[in-house]
Amino acid sequence: MSICDFSGRERSDACPGALQVHEAIDGPLARVRLPGGAVSPVQLCELATCAAELGSGVIELTSRANVQVRGLRSPAAFAERMAAAGLLPSAAHERVRNIVASPLGGRGHAGLLATQPLVEALDRELCARPRLAGLPGRFLFALDDGTGDVAGLGADVTFAAEHRTGARLLLAGSDSGLTTHPESAASLMIAAADAFLDERAAQAEAGGTAAVGGTGAASRGAWRIRELENGPARIAARLDGAMAGLRASTASGFSGSSGFSGSSGFSGSSGFEVRRPRGVRRAERHAQRDGRVAIEALVPLGRLSAAQARTLADIGDHIRLTPWRTAVLPDLSPAEADRAAEALDVAGLVTDPDSPWAGVTACTGRPGCAKSLADVQADARRWVAALDGARDTPVHWAGCARRCGLPPGRVVQMIATTDGYQERQQ
Repeated sequence: MSICDFSGRERSDACPGALQVHEAIDGPLARVRLPGGAVSPVQLCELATCAAELGSGVIELTSRANVQVRGLRSPAAFAERMAAAGLLPSAAHERVRNIVASPLGGRGHAGLLATQPLVEALDRELCARPRLAGLPGRFLFALDDGTGDVAGLGADVTFAAEHRTGARLLLAGSDSGLTTHPESAASLMIAAADAFLDERAAQAEAGGTAAVGGTGAASRGAWRIRELENGPARIAARLDGAMAGLRASTASGFSGSSGFSGSSGFSGSSGFEVRRPRGVRRAERHAQRDGRVAIEALVPLGRLSAAQARTLADIGDHIRLTPWRTAVLPDLSPAEADRAAEALDVAGLVTDPDSPWAGVTACTGRPGCAKSLADVQADARRWVAALDGARDTPVHWAGCARRCGLPPGRVVQMIATTDGYQERQQ
């Protein structure tokens, strides 16, 4: 079973944060949330310095565009410095600020609107609601600028732009039939998170008969909307009931109907289609509508050294980390992009779209994980070194059958066993 699978759970959510660290075999691990993947050059430099002075020297990128530092010698000092850098605005909410967004944020030709203001509004409203500090650490929000890049990630609550003045609300990756204007997007997404907590509590109170696995413990332990029986449809129905109140509190509310089909999901009347991720994410130069360029560089195995982090900070005024463990530097002139690509290559980051690093991921492996049967990071690096170019299908290296960090979609899995690696297709 993948670690992200759900079959009924009683243990509490132990997802790490900057304050609640995970005691890994190589020492305390802290995870810092970066809503929308946004990090300033000053903040990235502070992360690099903390990684070098307090931890293993490496910043790990996560599949939610967050970062983590392993082997901390003083978790308290790390948390204090993260707060001073503006990366810990709410101690109560630090583990629930899981917000991904389209990395170009409306700059690309397919982008319909800027997402960063929406990310900031959602983050503010989330942190302003004491009850939402009780969301699971794996509950995920997404804001898609119309390109469809993060809409297909299956976040619990997604704002997916359809045009410049409106968007669809997706619940667990399915169209809810509800639409919203950008001005009221944060309010609707917060209402959906509230409805999740209400529905989870209601199913648990009813004895869990509607919960996955048929137990109250399963309902109480649900971390994601999809883990509740008919979760998307039930939450959409609760939102229908709250629409009048939201209309009264916002200048341009939202409308729609939440019809559903069966127990597996539902769809609105617009025929909105969610595009699922396909193939591999490659390094790329993205042309912006304003004539500038955004460089997207691959970070091999999602591990940034302190020196590489400082290189990114030196180049970009804005840095966006992505769920694909890449780093985007937007708003560069063509000449600046040329110089940036050269500096990134020298630093060991990847700007070649045909690089064999494209689509290759790996879990922590040995020595950082006690359950791992191999040093998958080293094995993956040796494997990539023997390739001539990028593959068409992502490849994930895992140290055990839990397959931590497994990307969604079709993936070739290299799973460590006591006798080498077993290759599987997903």
